[in-house]
Amino acid sequence: MYRSRLGTDLSNITLDYVSSIDDDSQIALYDIIGSQAHTVMLLENKIITKNDAKKILSSLENLKNEKFDSSSGAEDIHELIESLVIKKSGMASGGKMHTARSRNDQVVLDIRMKIRDDINIICNCLLDTIESLVSVSKNHQKTIIPFYTHLQQAQAGLFSHYLLAQADVLSRDFQRLFDTFERINQSPLGAGPVGGTSITIDRHSTAKMLGFDSVVENSLDATSTRDFVAEYVAMVSILMTNLSRISEDFIIWSTSEFSFIELSDEFTSPSSVMPQKKNPDILELTRGKTAEIIGNLTAILTTVKGLASGYGRDLQQIKSSIWSTSKISISALLIIKSIILTMKVNEKQMKKVTESSNLIALDIAEKLVQEGVPFRVTHKIAGVLVQLAHNSKKPISKLTTPEIKKSVEGTKVDTKLVSEIISNTSVISSLKDRKSFGSSGYDEQKRMISDRTEKINCWRLEMSERENKIKSSLNDLQKSIDDIL
Repeated sequence: MYRSRLGTDLSNITLDYVSSIDDDSQIALYDIIGSQAHTVMLLENKIITKNDAKKILSSLENLKNEKFDSSSGAEDIHELIESLVIKKSGMASGGKMHTARSRNDQVVLDIRMKIRDDINIICNCLLDTIESLVSVSKNHQKTIIPFYTHLQQAQAGLFSHYLLAQADVLSRDFQRLFDTFERINQSPLGAGPVGGTSITIDRHSTAKMLGFDSVVENSLDATSTRDFVAEYVAMVSILMTNLSRISEDFIIWSTSEFSFIELSDEFTSPSSVMPQKKNPDILELTRGKTAEIIGNLTAILTTVKGLASGYGRDLQQIKSSIWSTSKISISALLIIKSIILTMKVNEKQMKKVTESSNLIALDIAEKLVQEGVPFRVTHKIAGVLVQLAHNSKKPISKLTTPEIKKSVEGTKVDTKLVSEIISNTSVISSLKDRKSFGSSGYDEQKRMISDRTEKINCWRLEMSERENKIKSSLNDLQKSIDDIL
């Protein structure tokens, strides 16, 4: 239909090469709704008659439940839908539907509507996942676990603190995507190919009908830029990177060497030949799919970085990257949430490993600091204590007085003071003593859990308001369509 200037049809091979019809199934409904809003606007501004609008809107309404044939010979969903409208309503009326718009503003409209819905879905999934982390953390405010740096045991901590840390990471992902929505939810409809139209249309009217907050004012910017796509996929790439890191923790902790957690059978698989295996395949796939999304971002940036101003057909290729990014991230969040809620936590093993290491060394040093000893001196004393404990293959708490005396040689620190501090220091006392804001001490867990719960509730209200605004606009559009019909 768009090839009238060329005078010949595209060969099958060429059509297959240029067609995006298979990818366009994701935006078919958005294209129909956008076309309806455009038609209503044309009627309101007396650019088409009510009879024409009625025929076009009726045809579009019937197409909402239709499954489009990818072998139709159309280049894309926009051409296919317009051809079907013309077929149903006749060229005299249906041929007016595309008045004062271009395929260029049409496709970017559909993409923006698709992405804004995907952002809302992802944001809700994020809140569900964050809530699952906070919920499980309530049950583990006294579950002791070693924290690591360089994959070496560093400090004693609480499992609730780990879970809250991941909740905070995902909360920033939520906030990034929530803010990105504002730049996505702007209407390009009516911008034309690149330079607008001579026909007196009302772009603000269609924007309002479709639930957009505003319009992309500059027509060239509206149709030819895809920075909003890159921003969306970049934010999801960061999200997936965070999910991949959580997955890696769970993969390591579910090994027999760690045995900190046990994954539900639903999210593992056996070996094809070794029945005792319980492989964390789902988490491994999250790591792999994260690489795919980062690849999508790279593909998008590579596509747009060399394009001159104005529309280029290269932009067609980024659509599949968008759909893939949305689908993978939504699935990943649903799965991670379920894994968190169903995994078994081996509290005894976590505590055993924590207590078998000399993780109270820093606590001993800090207690000496509180006695007026310079930190660098206390650090040296604690380091000698760790070395003595390691050499004698026993914990610091079991060191003898002569051994402790060696740790304070060359200092003015009293051996009895060090011995007393050692006898009064344990993993549990360490966690009780930790009072700094945001620390892994016992007292801070309850406060942080309450704070995160309150934030989740506020974010859910904001999400509900945002979704209801779009829903209300689309309901009003439907009422306008029903009144015309």
